[in-house]
Amino acid sequence: MKVASQDKAMRIAYLLVSLVLLGPLAGCFGGDLSDAINDDKEGMYPSIWQRHNLDWNWTDSYSYTLQPGPYHALEVQEATFEVDTSQVWETGPSTANIHLSYWLPSNTEIGEQVPVIAVISPYFSFGQQGSESGATNVVGAGRGEFIYNNFVPHGYAFAQVSVFGTEESSGCFDYRGEGEGWGIHQAVEWLGTQNWSNGKVGLYGKSYEGATQWEAAVHGSDYLATIVPISGTTGLHPLLYKNGSAEARSQVMHMNYFSSTVDYNAEDMDNICPDIVEGFFAGPVTYGMGELDPYMSNYYEEREHISKAINNYQGSVYWVQGMQDWNVDPHQVFPWYQQFRDQGFEVRGMLGQWEHNYPDQWSKHNAQDSGYGGEAIHNMTRWDWAQDLFEWFEYYLKGIGPKPDLVAQIQRNDGQWRIEETWPPQDGKWSSLDLSECSQTGTRVGGFSAIGGGLSTVTIECGALDEQLDTLISGLLTLHLDVTAAMDGGQIFVEMQDAESGLRIGHATMDIRYYQGGSEPTTVLPLQSLTMLMEFQAIDAILPAGHGIRLVMTETGEDYLAPACGVLCPVTVNGGTLSIPQIYRDDSTILITPQGEDAANNQ
Repeated sequence: MKVASQDKAMRIAYLLVSLVLLGPLAGCFGGDLSDAINDDKEGMYPSIWQRHNLDWNWTDSYSYTLQPGPYHALEVQEATFEVDTSQVWETGPSTANIHLSYWLPSNTEIGEQVPVIAVISPYFSFGQQGSESGATNVVGAGRGEFIYNNFVPHGYAFAQVSVFGTEESSGCFDYRGEGEGWGIHQAVEWLGTQNWSNGKVGLYGKSYEGATQWEAAVHGSDYLATIVPISGTTGLHPLLYKNGSAEARSQVMHMNYFSSTVDYNAEDMDNICPDIVEGFFAGPVTYGMGELDPYMSNYYEEREHISKAINNYQGSVYWVQGMQDWNVDPHQVFPWYQQFRDQGFEVRGMLGQWEHNYPDQWSKHNAQDSGYGGEAIHNMTRWDWAQDLFEWFEYYLKGIGPKPDLVAQIQRNDGQWRIEETWPPQDGKWSSLDLSECSQTGTRVGGFSAIGGGLSTVTIECGALDEQLDTLISGLLTLHLDVTAAMDGGQIFVEMQDAESGLRIGHATMDIRYYQGGSEPTTVLPLQSLTMLMEFQAIDAILPAGHGIRLVMTETGEDYLAPACGVLCPVTVNGGTLSIPQIYRDDSTILITPQGEDAANNQ
């Protein structure tokens, strides 16, 4: 690929910026990791440790690269192409069309080939008639503008692609099914083979637009060089059922999407395939019948992408996740993050205490409550996100610049950022609390309480983990809870709190039929004693010296449904073991991020 003189000038500008930075490296790990993270990455970009010394543009709703690119976007172009769908749907059309729009940078006018950054989504023209979102030929608000304004000027094409059955793409709306994945794969192939393309495609987006990235990765296209899933769903069943505990949306998810993608006319018949009917029943059947309905496992297996991607995908992954995300929970990422590393994938992570947001989505960060990221707001927004992603895309899509460090940037609950080799850290020391040595109030979770008439709860309070030192909890805590069942059903939601301040630290939940963990239910007999192998959502939090832990157990919590058996299935708590991963870090790992007095998240 040709490199324009403007690109060379930009590299010189970055070099000059890095040369004026004074002072030593802000953090030094010692050992192998310090060798991996050098001061200036060959002088091409300012060091990540020094970014807080630079001037950043925090006047908009998203971040910007340090230097603007030399090119401009050409007029939008649209394309529609036919896909053979004869092998993906039991009934339905044997061919369907994919529609997309794209913007080329001006350097393509002189014959240069460029990489493509694409957002693949059901959200173009999404919603009821008269209130639909924009079409593919309109730069999408937020994530589209971010790519368009930051990356097209640096010589990237930008594409917006509608999945089957949405906007002007025809065929079945196959909610995260095999048909949808096939169409996504064909879109990647098309983008990678155009005469203006350098043959490298990167995918970007949050939530469903992160799920489409994993759907693409399943097919392992030679053109798919990197993905950047931001709170992207990796599998449908674990998204909607955490250890069998059903989220409220699990009952209506498929049909809600379908009803927002159709136009309610005769042409909608082309969008209706058997999976629409399966999707209508999947939620209620799985919630109510559990292990008695193996048929629904076929529906969910088709929509489990990450275990297939790990076998087929050949590109890199920049994983971005909100540690306080209740929409796409962190268990969609962990422990997969480490498993991808173990399989040899090149993986980088940015893991902030935000909710279902982008790293630089400051207006949403500001809305978080105490215990749900609120203590981290002052240092949460990553104003250097565009620059960080730019360096990633330059290497993986253009082959320019040094290889990015394959590390995890993690923010703990009080706002402090640090850099780890991976997350959860592999050097954690596990400590175990025998719950029989803690104080317990109440014996049953669920069912009516004899005192006050409300639902029964259990509270367990344990003493200080360390009287002298703060404890940095980092990883996936486990709670092996010894219980007695009342019948084939019942549920426990556990909130872990700082026993001194009452601050929420994290949570876990489990339907007793899934007591072995995972997504496979087992029949539970009345009065059966068993151990529920619970795992908390990912936690990175500081527990002050002298503070203990409180576990508050209720029948349900937050956005989870009560068990289908209602008040007839209380669970008796007989003790158990809480296992906590602790790590020890000095100040050398702290990452100071760019923040300013006028930055939005300081207001």
